[in-house]
Amino acid sequence: MRKSRILTGLGLAAVAMITLAGCNSGSPSAGSGGGGEQTGGDEALWEVATEVDLEGSPTYDRMVERDGVIVGVKNDQPGLGYEDAASGERTGFDVDIARWIAASLGFDEDQIDYVTIPSANREQAIVNGDIDYYVGTYSITDARKQQIDFAGPYFITGQGLLVAADDDSINGPDDLEGKIVCSVTGSTPLQRIRDEYNPGDAVEYDTYSQCVEQLKAGSVDAITTDEAILAGYVALEPDVLKIAGEPFSEERYGVGLEKGDTAMKDYINALFTDGGDVWTALFEQHLAPAGIEAEQPDVEQ
Repeated sequence: MRKSRILTGLGLAAVAMITLAGCNSGSPSAGSGGGGEQTGGDEALWEVATEVDLEGSPTYDRMVERDGVIVGVKNDQPGLGYEDAASGERTGFDVDIARWIAASLGFDEDQIDYVTIPSANREQAIVNGDIDYYVGTYSITDARKQQIDFAGPYFITGQGLLVAADDDSINGPDDLEGKIVCSVTGSTPLQRIRDEYNPGDAVEYDTYSQCVEQLKAGSVDAITTDEAILAGYVALEPDVLKIAGEPFSEERYGVGLEKGDTAMKDYINALFTDGGDVWTALFEQHLAPAGIEAEQPDVEQ
């Protein structure tokens, strides 16, 4: 049974910060037909690996002892990380990246516990050991690297603006003077719009779906976040919403990990590097239909 829950508090146990090396075995192979994600055909993109031997990773050791994986995700980003309110089903590019990682480590869907975590709480959830890793439009930044590590990047996008479909007054960040802009607490787009541009006001909420409701109600003039996120909302309501102008930053999405878990970081980076066919299939399924164009990036060494 697929599991999901919303993290409302922060755990008490701090994680150990250990730097160890490990080996990368049990990686999935595209088209294996052995229980991986289906993407419109009969062939699975990956199988759940067996005989995985990842030495030196405290994160992996916790997974094995628990016999399961706890993954931090988003739940309100169509095409990336979305949870259906009626069925509880999780879908999206980020969610499938999280599933792919879990399968490569020997865990199937029934062993994954998805935890919805607001942007402002992501680092603390990783530091406290509340989750094993986080996959949810998580930009790699130097400030965040002070507390956690990142595998990847697995995707690169840029900050953009979402406005009402009939609004021609905003065509980029320089048009925000006197306008009310919405974003989420703890996000890099919110900080950038405040530091580098001159909006009339910048308001913040826990989720982007709350910002979308404010935009549709006319309470704010624009939403700012990564264009990949905004494109998902446009795909749902193309007659109501549109993206204004071109991206004005570079956001590199990574997998958030316990600081010092070099073995897990290297393992996931190798999975991404060797799994180009899987990455491409997931991109074509989830993001290309929204009009997004991208290539798989090289991981950071």
